[in-house]
Amino acid sequence: MKYITKNLDFQLDKRSVVTLGKFDGVHTGHSKLINRVMEIGKEGYETVVFTFDVSPLVKLGTRIKRTILTNEERRILLERRGVDCLVECPFIPEIIQMEPEDFIREILVKQLRAAYVVVGPDFHFGYERKGTPQLLQELGTRYGYEVEILSKETREERPVSSTWIREVLQEGNIEKVNDLLGYRYFVLGEVVHGRQLGRTWGLPTINQVPEDGKLLPPFGVYASKTFIKGKTFYGISNVGVKPTVEVPFAGVETYLFDCDEDLYGEEAWVEFYHFVRPECKFDSVEELKAQIQRDANAGKQYFQKRGLHS
Repeated sequence: MKYITKNLDFQLDKRSVVTLGKFDGVHTGHSKLINRVMEIGKEGYETVVFTFDVSPLVKLGTRIKRTILTNEERRILLERRGVDCLVECPFIPEIIQMEPEDFIREILVKQLRAAYVVVGPDFHFGYERKGTPQLLQELGTRYGYEVEILSKETREERPVSSTWIREVLQEGNIEKVNDLLGYRYFVLGEVVHGRQLGRTWGLPTINQVPEDGKLLPPFGVYASKTFIKGKTFYGISNVGVKPTVEVPFAGVETYLFDCDEDLYGEEAWVEFYHFVRPECKFDSVEELKAQIQRDANAGKQYFQKRGLHS
């Protein structure tokens, strides 16, 4: 996948089909847009997702700063979808102050060489968000591109949105989050050194420190599945600050069933399936050790009932 970021100095070599938006979560609603882009792209067009390095509304201070996906996580998901080109446009004054028609003419038409544009009904762009899907359509004939405005994807008669997913994630309803995303919520990150208490107890774990800005579910223990070094492991993950041993930052610690490998420095992809219990402080490390074993048993039972782990 061609990846463009940091500046506006780019030029595509051939005509393209483009979808635009924040794409936080790359959820089922976003998938509807991307699927249509990929379908049109089969006619010989370059497929393009145009988004921002961070959500514009974060920069403007009008919404929470934590996002469902980090830029890297979003990039990987889009690459797996087969998108030819991802533009993570820098949120700079030239973009903030660009009039909608200027954006269409200079970026959409000249640089992206758009033949087709696919957007949702609530897409806005340009200075003061004055650009609308209708304006895109009105100017399409003048600038030589076609526009498709797709209806919103819905669940329970409610439009799927990143805002809704963030709300459900913060409630800890992982199953609902996964349904709205269309894949399992995950944390991607390098395995770092922890206090290695689990290893001394015969319960070795891997530790990750999520990228700043990543929205985590409520602190607690979750049934999880981890992909690392080309292998797959079921397990349980603790999200939080581990109050019994007083870790000063929020992290993700995962006990992998049936694994005793040295995984430090490896990149782990940890998917969340089910909330087991909230994080709590124990009076002793012995109590903590016993609880981890109970949590592991609960995790194994969860997966065994679904035929996922023997």
